[in-house]
Amino acid sequence: MERFASLSPAVRLHAGDDALAMLPREAARLDASRAFVLCGDSVATRTPLPDRIRALLGDRYAGAYTRLRKDAPLEDVEDAAAQARDLRADLLIAIGAGSVLKAARVVAIALGENRPLPELATRYADGQAPASPRLLRPKPPIFNVLTAATSAQNRAGAALRRADGGPRLEFFDPKTRPAAIFWDSEALLTAPASLALSTGVGVYWRALMNTGDLRRANPLVQASRLHAYTLSRDALPRMADSADARARLDMCAAALLQNRDEDDGGRPFDAHWIARAVYALAAALFNRVPHLDQGSAHAAMTAPAIRHFADLCPDAVAQMGRALGLADADAASPHGVARAVQEQFLALGLPQRLDGVSDADREHALEASLFNFNADRARELARHRDRLRAILTEATQP
Repeated sequence: MERFASLSPAVRLHAGDDALAMLPREAARLDASRAFVLCGDSVATRTPLPDRIRALLGDRYAGAYTRLRKDAPLEDVEDAAAQARDLRADLLIAIGAGSVLKAARVVAIALGENRPLPELATRYADGQAPASPRLLRPKPPIFNVLTAATSAQNRAGAALRRADGGPRLEFFDPKTRPAAIFWDSEALLTAPASLALSTGVGVYWRALMNTGDLRRANPLVQASRLHAYTLSRDALPRMADSADARARLDMCAAALLQNRDEDDGGRPFDAHWIARAVYALAAALFNRVPHLDQGSAHAAMTAPAIRHFADLCPDAVAQMGRALGLADADAASPHGVARAVQEQFLALGLPQRLDGVSDADREHALEASLFNFNADRARELARHRDRLRAILTEATQP
């Protein structure tokens, strides 16, 4: 067996009914006295969560920023950081899913480094690998209160959307990993069925992609990948049930296992060409086109990506086919695997084509996909522009 390393960053997890009741104890453990809440408008106006957290914190509550928009625009994060700085925040509490959790990490970076955020982002120089600056100053601790399953819950990286439509700004700082995570049943059931399904599709999609890279993985990573796939596969059809808290908790668990996958030495974003292409293109497109979401973008692009990249990773296609329950002959056929994936997503009511995407959107997404650190650490995607363009065309043209 090849050598591997496993790192286990400390995080405290509270899950189930009334899990948020542990929040005051966690804040006291850190001796936090100026907790600052971050969330989006829908959580602030349509759920009781901000008021519930404020009541739980009591005198430890300092204030809140409740206007974070989809995909965490840079200007929103800058505004939130300025408000948190004015209130002398010493604890950040993010309520929501991927966008808000990512935003909280960048707010922590802004508070700690006290420099313009673009100066702290990953740099892309022509002909060179991406370089993330080392951010050495202390950061305020973060609590993540999930309203939907997301693998963003226990990571140290974040990407923000630019107002000018340029490539995403990417940040990385291990000190922004959360100190505590809460999967509160009531909080998870506040998410509309459409959001629960979309985020669940994102978790399931990653789990399916990871089944295509089991053979090379070490035993700890294999365990996480196999169980994340089982949990997300079984929970996905139940995500639209507004009363099924167990399905949403199971999807959160699958997403956390995907975080552990990486901590245990896996490279889930490097699983194979299909995963890399879809992740990069989808991120570029839903950051560009406001009405698109991550789950639908992943679902629409996966079958075309299998057809256009299968020749570069045939073993990955076969492993995914077997995970989908296909017979060996069908699992070895890229068209058979692509058809099975397409049928699965169609059964969930997900679109086969993404509407409202212009030629300009496609060209912008193609170029932006080449600046995605997670999907393209070695800057290799540029060699496959024609394949990437074909995927975008098939997934977005009527």
